[in-house]
Amino acid sequence: MSANTLDSTTYEPTNSEQLARVHDFIAAHEAAGRGAVARRFLLAGPDAGEQIELPEEMYRLLVHVTDAMSRGMAVTIAPRSTTLTTSQAAELLGISRPTLIKFLDEGRISFTKVNSHRRLSLHDVLEFQKARRDEQYAALEAMRVDVDDDAPIEEVLAQLRETRRAIAKRRADKGSI
Repeated sequence: MSANTLDSTTYEPTNSEQLARVHDFIAAHEAAGRGAVARRFLLAGPDAGEQIELPEEMYRLLVHVTDAMSRGMAVTIAPRSTTLTTSQAAELLGISRPTLIKFLDEGRISFTKVNSHRRLSLHDVLEFQKARRDEQYAALEAMRVDVDDDAPIEEVLAQLRETRRAIAKRRADKGSI
């Protein structure tokens, strides 16, 4: 492979009929629910016997790419190192570098030091991203209040205040661990 193949590349959907067939094949295969039968996906060449089994990660990538492209979206593939600098990790998480450093100092993401530089495992950063997303969804769910349209406004406001207090208490309790 040339060095250029490691650059970020964006692919636009071009043959929507072929993409739709691949997408439909994958969807039908998953919908068939074959129970304990191991999923095997093969990449085949033009000659008989030319095939290789795709690893699970490649299959999931193929599903994700074909789903997006079948919806008319472009897909960007950007190779990443499995070890990230703090700047790279902050960019991946969509936060500022100082915020990332705060999370590192709090022990929320593990890292190693190379001389005076911090290095983070891509796996650890992705795990943190998932945990953070789960926390955000839980907070949104906790703030959800079923409001009776006929309830007096004072009662609704009191219910909202109580919900905010409960969330603040959970945050404070979590921070003191």
